Amino acid sequence: MAHGVVQVTSTSSSRWRRRSGEYETLAAALEAAGDGDVLSIAPGTYRENLVVTRAVTLRAAEGLGSVRIAPAGGVALTLRAAALVQDLTVEGQDTSAAALLIEGCAPELTGLRVATRSAVGIEVRDSARPTVRQCTVDNPAGLGISVLESAGGLFEDCEVVCAGQTGVSVRGGASPRLERCRIHHTNGAGLSVTGEGTSAEAVGCEVYEIKGTGVQVASRATGHFTDCQVHRTTGDGITLDTDAVLTLSDCDIHDIPENAIDLRARSVLTLTRSAVRRFGRNGLSVWDPGTRVDANRCEIHDSTGDYPAVWVSDGAAAVLDSCRVHDVPDALFVLDRGSRADVVDSDFSQVRNTAVSVSDGATVQLDDCRIREAATGAWFRDHGSGGTLAQVTIDDTATGVIVTKGADPVLDRCTVTNPAEAGFYVSAEGRGTFTGCRVTGSRGYGFHVIDGCRSTLTRCRTERCERGGYEFAEPGPVTEDCTSDRAAEQTPDAGQPVTAVAAVQSFGLLGGVPQQGSPEPAAPEPVIRASDDVLGELDALVGLDSVKREVRTLIDLIAVGRRRQEAGLKAPSLRRHLVFTGSPGTGKTTVARLYGEILAALGVLQRGHLVEVARVDLVGEHIGSTAIRTQEAFDRARGGVLFIDEAYALSPEDSGRDFGREAIDTLVKLMEDHRDAVVVIVAGYTAEMERFLASNPGVASRFSRTITFGDYTADELLRIVEAQAIEHEYQLGDDAGDAILKYFNALPRGPGFGNGRTARQTFEAMVERHAGRLAHVTEPSHDELQLLYPEDLPELP
Repeated sequence: MAHGVVQVTSTSSSRWRRRSGEYETLAAALEAAGDGDVLSIAPGTYRENLVVTRAVTLRAAEGLGSVRIAPAGGVALTLRAAALVQDLTVEGQDTSAAALLIEGCAPELTGLRVATRSAVGIEVRDSARPTVRQCTVDNPAGLGISVLESAGGLFEDCEVVCAGQTGVSVRGGASPRLERCRIHHTNGAGLSVTGEGTSAEAVGCEVYEIKGTGVQVASRATGHFTDCQVHRTTGDGITLDTDAVLTLSDCDIHDIPENAIDLRARSVLTLTRSAVRRFGRNGLSVWDPGTRVDANRCEIHDSTGDYPAVWVSDGAAAVLDSCRVHDVPDALFVLDRGSRADVVDSDFSQVRNTAVSVSDGATVQLDDCRIREAATGAWFRDHGSGGTLAQVTIDDTATGVIVTKGADPVLDRCTVTNPAEAGFYVSAEGRGTFTGCRVTGSRGYGFHVIDGCRSTLTRCRTERCERGGYEFAEPGPVTEDCTSDRAAEQTPDAGQPVTAVAAVQSFGLLGGVPQQGSPEPAAPEPVIRASDDVLGELDALVGLDSVKREVRTLIDLIAVGRRRQEAGLKAPSLRRHLVFTGSPGTGKTTVARLYGEILAALGVLQRGHLVEVARVDLVGEHIGSTAIRTQEAFDRARGGVLFIDEAYALSPEDSGRDFGREAIDTLVKLMEDHRDAVVVIVAGYTAEMERFLASNPGVASRFSRTITFGDYTADELLRIVEAQAIEHEYQLGDDAGDAILKYFNALPRGPGFGNGRTARQTFEAMVERHAGRLAHVTEPSHDELQLLYPEDLPELP
C-alpha cells in the first residue's frame, strides 16, 4: 500500500476501522500497514500478541496509559523492524517469555510502560540496536531489561522500578549504553555485565534499593561508568570477578552495608574523582594475584563498620594517587606475600586504629603522604613485611610507626609529631632502617626499640620527647649521627650524636630514663607471713574443699622440690601458673592472693603480692599500645601474682582482628622469658576458659593445672551469712537460719548468680531491712539491735 496514515479505533462492535475500511483485529491492521504508516490506537485493552515486521509507527491516540497490550500468554509485543513505538503499556503474564522482545533491528521506543510478570520485561537480542527513551519496566517476576547476543542500543532516561531478578542484565557480547537511567528495588543485582566481549557504558545513572549487589562485572566483561551513583544495597556495592575491567569516573558509591567495591580473580578497576562513603565492610576490597585497583583523586570515608577502608590481599595490588581516606576504623591493610600498595600524595586522617598495616609478607610504598589523628600511623607486623615510607608525615597519633616480629621496612625522611606514646616502636625481632627520620613532641619516647631488635638509625633526630629521645634494650640498634635536644640515657650532651655504645644502655623495657632530682620513695615491701598462718586462713574459708586440696598438693610439691634442691637432688619441674575456672563469687581472687603469700613464705616469690587486672587494663584504646600495657602490668606483678580475671575476654569468639590477641601473644612471651619472676593466674567461666586456652598454641602449655571452683551449696551460703553476722556483731534470731537456707534453695541460679557475693548481698539486705524495722522503735533493746529475723530477708527475684 502507499505511504499514509492507518487510523485504528476501538468501538463497541470490536471491529477495526482503517481509513474507509475495517479490520477484524489490530494484527490485521498491522499486516495491512506498510513502512512509514502510523497506527494511532484508540484507548482500550488489546489482548493480542503483536509482531511488528515493518517500519511503522505505533502510538496511543490519547497518550500514555490509554492503551494496554495484554495477551494471556507469550510475548506481548515483538519488534523485528525499525518501528517507532510510543506511549503504550505492555503487559505480559508468561514467566517463560519476555513481555517486549526486540530482535535484529533498530527501533525507537518512547514513553512505554512495561508492567508485567514475565521472565523478562524488555529483551534485546540478535544484534538489535534499539533507542529506548523514557520507558519504565516493572517486573517483579523476572529480569527488568536483558541485552544479549551481541545486541546493544541506547537506553536514555529509562527506569527499572522493580525486578524479581537482575534489574539490567548484559551478556553474550552485548554492549548497550545507559544514560540517566535509574535501577531500583530489584531482588538480584541492579546491573550485571558478564561474559567475554560484553560491555556496558553508563552515564549519569543511579542504582539503589537493591536486595543484593548493586553492580556486577564478571567473566572478562568491561564497563565504563561516569557520574553514576550506587547506594542502598543489601550486598556489595560493586563487584568485579574473573578478569573483569571497570572504569569509574566521578561516581559516588555510598550507604553500602557490605564492601563498597570488591575485586577478585585478576579484575582491574580504574577509579577517578570518585567517592566511596558510608560502607559497612571494606571501601575497596582487592583480592588475588593479578587483581589491581588504580584510584586517582578519590575520597574514601565515613565507614559504618569495623573493617579497613582499603583491603589488599592474596597477591593483589592497589595504587592510590592524591586520595583521601578519613573517618574509618583502619585505613589501608595490605596482607600476604605478593600483595602491594603504592600510595602517592595521599592523606589518611581520623583513623580510629591503624592508618597503614602491612603483614604476612606484603609490601607498601608511601611517597609524600600525610597521616594524622590515628591510633597507629603505620604498622609493619611480621617477617617479610616491609616496603618504603618516604617523606611521610605522621601527626597526632598514639604511636607513629610500629615494627614487630621480624618486619623490615625502610623509612626515609619521615616525621612523627605529637605521638602520645612513641614516635617509632620496634619489638619482637622487628628491624627497620630509619634514615633522616624525626620525632617531635612525643609524650613517650622518640625511638623505643626493645627486645634487642637490630634496627638501623642514621641521621635521626628527636626533640621535646618527655620520656626520652631514645630508649634501647641490649644489644640494641645500630646508630649513626643521631641527635637529641636533651641529655638523657647516658648520651653525650644535647645536640651531640647518639653513638651505638651509648644508645644500647637501657633502664628496663619500659622503665624509662632516670630523672634528675630526688628519687621517688620506694614502695614498702609487704610483710611476709608464715606459710602456716596463710594456710590456716585458706582452711578457714567456707567450702572449697577440692580447691584447698589442689592448692595444698601444689604447695607440698613446691616445698619438697626446694628441699630436694637443698639436698643436691634434682627437683621436679613444675609450672606454677594456674587456671581458675568457675562461676563468679566462688573465692578465686581470695585463693589467688593466699597462693601468692604462701609462695612468698616458701621463698619461691620475692614479695607474693597480688596484681589483679582485666581486659580493660591490658588492651589499649588502639592496637599499638596493647603490648606496652601488658608489659607494664607484668612488671607491676614482678615478685608476685598477676591475676587476670575473665581472661577469656582477651579472645572473643569473633577474634579475627581483636586487639586482645596481641595481649595474649605478649603475655605468653613474658611468661617464658621471666618464668621465675611472676606467677600468672587466669580466671573465668569454665567453657569460656577452654576457648581462651585454645586461642594461642603457647597458652595451654604455660599453665600447670586447672582448678575448678564449684558453686556454693545452700548450707555453705548460710555459713557465709553467719560469718558475716559474727564479723559485724549481729545474730540470727529464732528460725532465721532455716529461713535463710530455704531462701538460698529457692534462689534462681542463672549465669548471673554470684555465690559468695550473693550471700554477702543477702546479709547486707537483711541489715538494711532490720534498720528499717528499728528506725521507728523509740528505745530498742540490746538484743533487738543485734537480732535478724526471717522477715528481714529480701524478696526472691
